[in-house]
This record gives sequence, C-alpha cells and structure tokens, in this order.
Amino acid sequence: MRIRIEDVAAAAGVSMKTVSRVLNNEPNVREEMRERVMQAVTELQYKPNPSARSLAGQRSYSVALAYNNPSRNYMMEVQNGMLEACHASNYNLFLAAVSLGRERVADIQGLFRNFGPDGVLLIPPLTDDKLIIDELEKMGVPFACIAPKSAAGRIGVAMDETTAVLELMAKLVELGHTRIGHIKGATAHGACRWRFDGYRKGLQNAGIAFDPELVVQGAFSFESGCAGAQALLDLRKPPTAIFAANDDMAAGVIRVARERGLNVPGDLSVCGFDDTPISRHIYPSLTTIRQPTSEMGRLATLELLARIRSPEAGRMLRVDHALVMRESTQAPARR
Repeated sequence: MRIRIEDVAAAAGVSMKTVSRVLNNEPNVREEMRERVMQAVTELQYKPNPSARSLAGQRSYSVALAYNNPSRNYMMEVQNGMLEACHASNYNLFLAAVSLGRERVADIQGLFRNFGPDGVLLIPPLTDDKLIIDELEKMGVPFACIAPKSAAGRIGVAMDETTAVLELMAKLVELGHTRIGHIKGATAHGACRWRFDGYRKGLQNAGIAFDPELVVQGAFSFESGCAGAQALLDLRKPPTAIFAANDDMAAGVIRVARERGLNVPGDLSVCGFDDTPISRHIYPSLTTIRQPTSEMGRLATLELLARIRSPEAGRMLRVDHALVMRESTQAPARR
C-alpha cells in the first residue's frame, strides 16, 4: 500500500503541514522536528507525490518559466538552471509561451487557470512587460526576473552587461580594430540598450568616432544576424570586426561571411554575447562574453522559491561575467 503524507505525520508525531515544510526545506523548523520527520520518511520509504503535497501545503509545488525569446540557446540554458533548482526543492517546472501582443495577459491568466503554478520566472522581454507584471501583482502571484531594466522592488538575477561589452571593445581595439560594426538586439530587451551603451562607450574610450552606419538593428535571432551582416558587409567601407549582441546573431554573421568567401577571423573578426553552447559548436569558435545563463536561471529560481515561502524573502542578485577569447577574433589584415 502506498505510504501517504498522513502516515509520515503520524509516525513522526507532527502535523501534515510540518511534514510538508520539512520536505520542502522551509525555514523556521526546529532541527529536532526536522530529524524526526526525516527519520519517519526514511523508515517508511515515503516518496512525495504532487497531489499529496498540494493538499498538505495548499500549493501546486510547481513554478513556470514565462518566455517570449527568439534565442533557443538562451532559453535552454535558463531552463537547465531552473530544472536544477526545482529538482533540489522537489518542485515541477512548466514552460509557458507568452505572446507580445494583446493576448499576453490572457496567456498569463490561462497559465494559472490551467496549471496554477506557485510562482513565475520572467525572462526578457517579459521581465519588463508592465501589463504582465501588473497582472501578476494583481493576482498576488510571486514572480522573479532575469535582467530587468530596473531592479527596484524586484527579485531575481542581473549582470553588468555594459561593463562586459566595454571589456570586449577594449580587446578589439587592442587587436588593432578601429572600424567595428554592431548588430543590436531587440529593442524590448534591456540588453539591447546596455550592450549598445558598452559599444559606444568602448569607442569613446579608445578615441574612435561613432559612425551610425556601422550599427544595424537585429532581433537576437540567427536570421537577424544574417541580415545585419549583409547590411554591414555591403558598406563601401565594411568593418574589420562585428560585435553582435548575442551568440545566435554572431553565428549568423559567420555564416554570411563564409558565404561571401571571407575568412573569419583573417578578413573579419566576429564576437557575440552570452557564451551559449553555439559559441563552442560553430567553426571558428566564437569570442564572446560569458553570461552564466544557466546559473542565473538556477539562482533566480531559488529566489523565487524563497519568495513563495515567505512574502518578505527574495533578493536581486548580481553575477559576474568573463571575456572568452576564441578563434573568431584576431588583428585585422588591414589597419
């Protein structure tokens, strides 16, 4: 016969709520009580099931990743980090695709009507979507954010992306590049502005005049990287290096360069941002900024779970970046 949470509570001499709190690593449980519960769990070989936990704790013991992001590599990295945190806390994870049109509030409402997660993690651009945030706050649902434009009153994880790009630009200048193109990300993302700011400040720090024809709009997708590369390489005086605002777009640049018979990095240096797996899988391997995306997903989920357990808990954390030099950059052939 299946062992139930009631059996564990009876064996330990505690309430079902106490068993639930122990199993979910909630705070403010006496160590002696925790040991009694865990001893009963071990002796009875109890394995929690979602319905029993939900009844005991009045929760679904699930969280959702709400997304509308064209980069599959970025999404997978965030998801991997979330799964690690959820597994450690005996939580389930739902993926919730949310549109950017009028339907987006209805999408969020449908998520709770159909699955009822205890909380939601938002990633760009949803992390800055006022309608979605207002709806979550109206419903009283805990949520965490990755890379919000403003950290005020938010919990989750962010990184200093402007400083990261400044380091990358300094390295390109050190290699001898003075004509550097940039493919921007989708304008709804804070990352678009932060990475563009780093690009402009990097030029300024090197005493290089900003040339608007060297900047094209992208959308954080491989296809927009291809289109941006076509525009930049069609210039009368094309750049000797291109910084794309994420790795997917940088991979598109390399594709277009190779189609045109250009050698990367001999004829054109290319760099990206994020250090997602594609940066290591393509040839030549990509110089990029390492954003610990999987770790950010894990940490943001832990802060979300803390907020679910206590309305006053949860922080906005900062993570470090690293410049990763690989095969796609070198000194320009012409100076």
